Amino acid sequence: MYAVFKRELFSLLNSLMAYITIGIFLLAAGLLLWFFPDTSMLDYGYAELTGFFSLAPFLFMFLIPAISMRSFAEERREGTYILLATRPLTDWQIILAKYFACLVLVFCALIPTFIYYYSISNLAMPSGNVDTGAIIGSYIGLLFLGASFTAVGVFASSVTKNQVIAFAIAVFLCFIMYNGFDAMARMEVLAVLQDFFVFLSVNEHYQSISRGVLDTRDAIYFLSMVSFFLLLTRFVIGGRKW
Repeated sequence: MYAVFKRELFSLLNSLMAYITIGIFLLAAGLLLWFFPDTSMLDYGYAELTGFFSLAPFLFMFLIPAISMRSFAEERREGTYILLATRPLTDWQIILAKYFACLVLVFCALIPTFIYYYSISNLAMPSGNVDTGAIIGSYIGLLFLGASFTAVGVFASSVTKNQVIAFAIAVFLCFIMYNGFDAMARMEVLAVLQDFFVFLSVNEHYQSISRGVLDTRDAIYFLSMVSFFLLLTRFVIGGRKW
């Protein structure tokens, strides 16, 4: 499993697409947070990163599917999965190796954003007057969100051999999970199921963690979401004759 993980990670790191995707993510975040007047933290007047953590999920909807779209789709297109399947590996080991490889790259994309905390801390009056606990909680929420979206991306990649289609499916599913259930909860026709849709909403649990309060219910929700989509991936992979 470690060999597959290392192979997949090095394959991502050797891909120009990964660097372009991460570069666009960081450029978009930087422009939105520092230059565009409607979302600039410099014009906001408060030493906090609420703007970044509000924008990051929408950037993740495109970053993570772009990273994970090749995990199984490329194997199907090139016919190399048959060689991988003949190795002494279970389907779960292959799935988890690819999942963790994509997840490591997503976490690496977040590391440069720590400079935002350093910048805000130094710009605050007095210096260092920031809510560090809330920022740590928001980063934890963002890591959970990244783990969930990565599982969705790996699943989307397993259902098709076309990377563009895998990307589109993953973006759609991430959007539905993050915003779709919230919209359903506000519909009068579905008022009876409002609490159910609110519970299913990724946004609801992400915002809960972002307040700086680590609730086990939110952690269980995200872990359940990851497990659910990885289980779907196992079902797709195990039921297909490659």
